[in-house]
Amino acid sequence: MILVDGKRTNRISALDRGLAYGDGVFRTMRAERGVVACWRRHYQKLCSDCGRLGIEAPAEPVFAHDIAILVENRPDCVVKLIVTRGEGGRGYAVPQPTVPVRVAASFPAPSGETSLFRCGAAVRWCITRLGTQPALAGVKHLNRLENVLARQEWSGSEFVEGLMLDQDGNVVGGTMSNLFLLERGGLVTPPIDRAGVAGVQRDRVLEIARRIAVPCDIEAVTPERVMAADQVYLTNSVRGLWWVSSLAVRRWRRNDLTAEFARLLRQADDD
Repeated sequence: MILVDGKRTNRISALDRGLAYGDGVFRTMRAERGVVACWRRHYQKLCSDCGRLGIEAPAEPVFAHDIAILVENRPDCVVKLIVTRGEGGRGYAVPQPTVPVRVAASFPAPSGETSLFRCGAAVRWCITRLGTQPALAGVKHLNRLENVLARQEWSGSEFVEGLMLDQDGNVVGGTMSNLFLLERGGLVTPPIDRAGVAGVQRDRVLEIARRIAVPCDIEAVTPERVMAADQVYLTNSVRGLWWVSSLAVRRWRRNDLTAEFARLLRQADDD
């Protein structure tokens, strides 16, 4: 089901700036039994991203009403929320006034999480690199061409995800996920101040690590550091946390901390 400004339709104006320029933001989340996990966090991220672009975010009850309609039809699903700046003419200058457009859509929930957690994920390196743009770093904006190009580098089911580097050769994360390394009992995750998306699950892992006294540092991660890690984790809001079983010639086995983090993330899904 797709709702555009609350109406059931899949049509949007050809003049919409989200279509023309990627001028907007989005968030993707998991609904189970009609409840969106971490809804308040997702909405806060959406508002923050809108603010970074100077777009007025829809009020929380408005999107909550859209979601209620979606999950009534499909209680277990993936929910995607989009806010565009709205219609505009030709050219980059932002017309005044603008009326933001909101889109809410539901999709079937992915399968295979149990197998993914049990067996881990085969991951590869991507050739496509992320550009450096501090003004947009962290924002889940609608221009995801770098991710699209990276995801075109493989097909089929051999790999679950691909890891992307920035222009300096440091690892930022996956095409659809944030990255964590386990090193000597502590966690390391790359900074999201020059490229990448700051995901809700990334924030939650950082909070849980502090709560259970697991050291967690935010610092540059090289490919060599990934290959030398004791464990590699990936996170997003659809699959939660999963572990990497293979990357190039490296192989890993799941450790006890993996199950503990997954349990704590699930336990706090309603925060």
